Amino acid sequence: MKSTNLSRRHFLQSSAATAGMATLGTLGVSASVMSNKDETGQRLPREVWVASFSQEGIYAETPELMAAKVLEELKRLEPYQPEIVCLPEVFAFTNVKKNYTKAERPLISEGIAEQFSDYSKKNHCYTVCPVYTTDDQKRVYNSAIVINRQGTRIGTYQKIHPTKDEILGGTTPGSLFQPVIQTDFGKIGIQICFDMLWNDGWDMYRKQGAEIIFFSSAFPAGQMINAQAWRNKCVVVSSTNKNTSKICDITGEVVSQTGIWNSNLICAPVNLEKAFLHLWPYNKRFNEIQQKYGRKVRISLFHEEEWAIIESLSPDVKVREILDEYELKTHEEHTRSATIAQEKARE
Repeated sequence: MKSTNLSRRHFLQSSAATAGMATLGTLGVSASVMSNKDETGQRLPREVWVASFSQEGIYAETPELMAAKVLEELKRLEPYQPEIVCLPEVFAFTNVKKNYTKAERPLISEGIAEQFSDYSKKNHCYTVCPVYTTDDQKRVYNSAIVINRQGTRIGTYQKIHPTKDEILGGTTPGSLFQPVIQTDFGKIGIQICFDMLWNDGWDMYRKQGAEIIFFSSAFPAGQMINAQAWRNKCVVVSSTNKNTSKICDITGEVVSQTGIWNSNLICAPVNLEKAFLHLWPYNKRFNEIQQKYGRKVRISLFHEEEWAIIESLSPDVKVREILDEYELKTHEEHTRSATIAQEKARE
């Protein structure tokens, strides 16, 4: 987003001084999720500030007026300068009085998408903007477009698993394979609402290397969000038409979420320079890593799950290089090697 007289760091520090460990401002950014810094106090190179929106309690007469209300709410994000903002499932058509026909929805959506292209360009951020789209054969999809920092559309996800009612209303299911979307901070994917009940879309993105999957939804999905995060070893960000929106780290732990005291907006940093490991036998090398890298690396242990997270806290340290140096495998590599051994043993 555009720079302001109040820098992100100064804003957070001054807020923390008055709020202690409480929620900062009204956006659900707690002191425990303030920006990670390296040993020189600089922001980490793979730290991504993510913002998400809940439509809880927001109503309007028309989609255009709903979009205007959402844009007004998003102004509160300006001090945080998020890299990417995620919005709920077809939000412009939710909590509005009138129902729209299959033919009307994509036409109205085009105008909504243009407004959020302008928003992305003005604020120099990516936006995940759920709208209705259509193709040359007049098929209508429940979609989410991704708009880059220049206001250009760089990708579209079409909901793979619409509900039966959606299909009866004219919505076409999206393709069973859809590519990841490349941003300047990494690869991302999108899932929409009912997609949560199937794993194929999540697996599709993870196999392509997605590091953040955005979940735009009519329902909050609760612990299913956390489960998809740790199952896929990637950050999951939900944005909902009602109740809770949240950001979950790769372990499924909640980084930030909306609630009764911050109903509509959250914004928090996630560090993508980390790896998810099965703890045994790789923990045998952890002391060596800590002795060599000290404060430059954080190793977090999950004793009951027997997980370990290795996270770089320095721009000079790449986690992949640590894994190679100490012959460590990620959780996915570890289970894959075991699967290969099992298959050979069955021959």
